[in-house]
Amino acid sequence: MAEYGLPALFTLLLWWSSTGLIIYLDGLRRETFRWTMLGATTLLLAGLFGLHAVAQDTGVAAAWLGFVCGVLCWAWIEIAFLTGVVTGPRRTPIPPDLSGWPRFKAAVAVILWHELAIVAMAAAILTLTWGAPNQIGTWTFLAFWAMRQSAKLNLFLGVRNLSESFLPDHLRYLESYFARRRMNLLFPFSVVAGLVAATMLVLAAVSPDATRHEAVGFTLLASLVVLGLLEHVFMVLPIPADALWRWGLASRTREGRQEPSGAA
Repeated sequence: MAEYGLPALFTLLLWWSSTGLIIYLDGLRRETFRWTMLGATTLLLAGLFGLHAVAQDTGVAAAWLGFVCGVLCWAWIEIAFLTGVVTGPRRTPIPPDLSGWPRFKAAVAVILWHELAIVAMAAAILTLTWGAPNQIGTWTFLAFWAMRQSAKLNLFLGVRNLSESFLPDHLRYLESYFARRRMNLLFPFSVVAGLVAATMLVLAAVSPDATRHEAVGFTLLASLVVLGLLEHVFMVLPIPADALWRWGLASRTREGRQEPSGAA
């Protein structure tokens, strides 16, 4: 059971701690961001090198390392966006009277460089691991991408809780692109798709034909998708979930800023 329980627990702790750390760093003064990006870029390079190094390895350790390297690559994407280094050509609030297709185009413009950076990163990872037997790191990055795209679309279309409490001051204009409503038509499909993906990964992990590498790797991926589903559920709950990362938000109050209300 350790080959299932330990990966699940590790994914939970990594998700909670890394999310809080990113929130904390992005809440510090902007002059600290150069050091944050330097550290994130160093870890990114280590992650890309690690993905290539373990791509041909199908041992248990290679599954763990591939997963961690995939997380490091995605962490750079998140940090680059939340520090404001890689966002989009538009950096202003959306006019309140804008709707429909013009509103969608404006929303794309605020995250365009961010989206292109994800595509470039995915291309780099696929190049480093193409045809290799160990694809755990690649699937980790792609799972993050799919879950984040779903979250962005649901925030744009409208959910109950908007995660505005996690936006740093320099990205406050993004709040105007969110819509608050009980639920939107995409949300049930997002949840169903996540449930199907998680179920398939769990079945692959517990299959009698699965190797130890596959059992550990698919358990890590399944746990990650389940946590992504949990984040989606937070969007429609009537209570905020920012208490999970209260320690990460502490950097904003230390800088003398009032912590905003909101939910994860």
